[in-house]
Amino acid sequence: MAVALLVMLAADAWLIYKNHYYTSEVARLRSGMSDAEKKQADAVIATEENKLRVAVALIKRQAQGDKELHVSIAVDSGRMILEQEGALLREMPVEVAPAKIIGTGPDTVRMSPPRGARTVEKVLDGGSWEVPKWVYTDRGLEVPADRSVKGALGPVAILLNGGTVIYSLPTVGPLADPNYVLPGSIRARAADISAIAPNLTAGRTVYLY
Repeated sequence: MAVALLVMLAADAWLIYKNHYYTSEVARLRSGMSDAEKKQADAVIATEENKLRVAVALIKRQAQGDKELHVSIAVDSGRMILEQEGALLREMPVEVAPAKIIGTGPDTVRMSPPRGARTVEKVLDGGSWEVPKWVYTDRGLEVPADRSVKGALGPVAILLNGGTVIYSLPTVGPLADPNYVLPGSIRARAADISAIAPNLTAGRTVYLY
């Protein structure tokens, strides 16, 4: 318990540091702008935020109107729902990593919480998964020659088109850390994924909003 407390305190300290760093960086960049440039930057940010809100609202409405069996994931509130024709069949908690820029320029990868409508490609029942190179980079690990790891996505996982995965905590590989959630994907309890997996055949829709 003492070790876990120290780890949480260290994580909090790191988040505070990063928040201070980003706040200072924003202030530094804005200090070199004219009033007109500041107004233009604020307008662009507001427009992008409005676009995201509209897109999320549309996806949510599309999910509510889908009469077929499907999965809906409320990214911000960490909820995954199996539903059909408006009937809630199962509700499950999930974890979603925040947006993150991985690597150092110019070779960087920006990972954001997944949004939109996806389709199921296949269910991975403890099989091998080729771990992307950027995952090792993000974890500060050396990239191995063979990145195919059996059980890398836990006992059961659901692979969606576009590279998004709904996975469970593994015991092997770079994702075997309860404090680390794969950026750009969803982590759920193995029991929950196992319960809904038989219903998620290839082509089944998953809405993320």
